[in-house]
Amino acid sequence: MNKKRMWSAALLLFLILSTVLAACGSNSGSSKDTLVFGRGGDSTSLDPSRVTEGETFKVTVNLFETLLNFGEQDTTIQPGLAKEWDTSEDGLSYTFKLEEGVKFHDDTDFNADAVVKNFERWANGDADMFPYYDTMFGGFKGDEGHVIDSVTADGDYTVIIKLKRPQAPFLKNIAMSMFAIASPTAFEKGDDQFERNPVGTGPFKFVDWKTNDSITIEKFDGYWQEGLPKLNKIVFRSIPDNSTRLNSLITGEIDLADGINPSDAGKIEENGDLQLIKRPSMNIGYLGLTVTREPFDKKEVRQAMNHAIDKKTIIDSFFEGQADSAKNPMPPSISGYNDDIEEYEYNPEKAKELLAKAGYPDGFEMELWAMPVPRPYMPDGAKVAEVIQSNLADIGVKAKIVSYEWGTYLDKASKGEADAFMLGWTGDNGDADNFLYALLDEDNIGSNNYTYFKNAKMHDLFIEAQTEVDEDKRIELYKEAQEIIHEEAPWVPIAHSTPLLAAAKDLTGFVPHPTGSDLLSNVEFK
Repeated sequence: MNKKRMWSAALLLFLILSTVLAACGSNSGSSKDTLVFGRGGDSTSLDPSRVTEGETFKVTVNLFETLLNFGEQDTTIQPGLAKEWDTSEDGLSYTFKLEEGVKFHDDTDFNADAVVKNFERWANGDADMFPYYDTMFGGFKGDEGHVIDSVTADGDYTVIIKLKRPQAPFLKNIAMSMFAIASPTAFEKGDDQFERNPVGTGPFKFVDWKTNDSITIEKFDGYWQEGLPKLNKIVFRSIPDNSTRLNSLITGEIDLADGINPSDAGKIEENGDLQLIKRPSMNIGYLGLTVTREPFDKKEVRQAMNHAIDKKTIIDSFFEGQADSAKNPMPPSISGYNDDIEEYEYNPEKAKELLAKAGYPDGFEMELWAMPVPRPYMPDGAKVAEVIQSNLADIGVKAKIVSYEWGTYLDKASKGEADAFMLGWTGDNGDADNFLYALLDEDNIGSNNYTYFKNAKMHDLFIEAQTEVDEDKRIELYKEAQEIIHEEAPWVPIAHSTPLLAAAKDLTGFVPHPTGSDLLSNVEFK
C-alpha cells in the first residue's frame, strides 16, 4: 500500500472512531438508560390485585397507577389518577375527579368506566383470587361485611364510591399498590393471561418475564406525565443469594440491589463506586404459630415460644444494629402503637414451666418453616431459623427446618399447613388497621392471617376502629387489641428492621419508600 493510501485509510479510521466515541458520549448527557435491579426473589404474578407479596409490587408500581398516591417517602394521601376528591360529611360517599387524556399501554382510554370495571372485577371475585380486596374491604359483593356499597361513573371523568359504613382508612386503602387501575380490555381476556401480560397506565410498560430470572419493562412513550420516565428500560433480576447479589453490584452486572446484609454495610460505604441507601422502616418480622395445629392450639405453648427465642442474639448477629426488637405486631412509627406492653423476656426456664403447664414437660417435635428468600424484615431467613432451632432445643423442643420455593411457601402457609413459619410484613398504608386487622383478624384467615388466630373481642375492636373517625378513640381501640394479641401470643414478634439497599454511585433520583414499592420514574444515571 502506498503512503497516500495508508494516510487515507488512517484518516478514515480516525473519523469512524471519533463518530463512535461521540455517539457513546451523547445519550442525553447520560452514560446509561437501562437500570438493572437485583432482588432476592421473583414475582409470583404481575397482577397486583392477586397477590400479597412485595416482589410483585416492586415491579407493578411502575406499570400501574392508583386513584390516589402516597407521599414520596411517607403515607400521606396525594393525587394520583384522581386529581381531586371529596368526602361526604357522614363518611359514606367519596367523589373522585379523574385526570383526562390518560391512556393505558394498549392505547385504550382511562376513564370512569375503566375504574368501575376494576372495582366490579375485584368485588365479584373471592379470597383466593383477590386476597387483599377481601382483607381491606371486608369481603366481596353479597357478603355481610363488604364495606363498599356501589362504585358508579358520573360522566366520563367522575367516579362516586358509596360505603355501607364509614371506613376510617378508606383513602389510604385505595392508594395501596394492589388497587391499581388496569386496562379492562386486557383483563377481560382472562385473569391468568393478564397476570403474565399486565397493562396499566404507569410510566413503564411490560416487555418480558423469564421465570426465576428476569422481568423487563420499558418506557411508555404515551405516559401522561411529561418528561417521565427518565430511563428507557428496567430489568428486574432475581438473585436469591445476598452475597452473590452484592458481588453482582460490585462488578457492575447490576446497578441497584435490595436485601443487603447489614454486615455488608461497611463494605459498601468504603467502596467509592457504590452508595448505601436506607429504606424508612415500617415493617415487622415474626415467627407465626398456627393455632389450629397441635400443640400451638394451647396459649401456654405459644407463650413458651416467646420466652424461648433469643431475639437479641438474632438482631445482633444478623441485623448489625439495623433493627429494633419487636414486642407488638406493628412498628412504633404507626399511630396506635401500645408502648405500655411489656415484652416477653428471653427466659428458657420460664418457657419450660409453661410447656409443663400445657402438658409438654419433655417438649415436642415440630416443623420450623424458614423463608427461602431475603426480605426487608428478615435478611437471612435460613440462618435465623438455625438460631431459633437451637433456642428451642434448649427447652426440649425438636424443630426440623423445612422450606419451599417462595410462591409455594406462601401458598402452603396461607392454607395453615405450617406448624410455625417465619414471615413478615411491610406496611402498605401506614395505618394500624393494615397490620393488626390485616394480619390477625378472623376475617383474613386464609388470606393474610396465616396463623388462623381469631378472637371475638378483638374482632369487635377492629371493626369499631375501622368505623371510628375520631383518631384518639381509634388509638385506644388498637392499644386494647394489642393487649389481647400479647396475651394470646399467636406470633413471636422478632424485629422491626431498617432495610438496606445499595446502588452504583452514579444512580440518582432513587427514593426508597417505606412500603417497599419504589417508583422508578425519576431514576437516571449521572
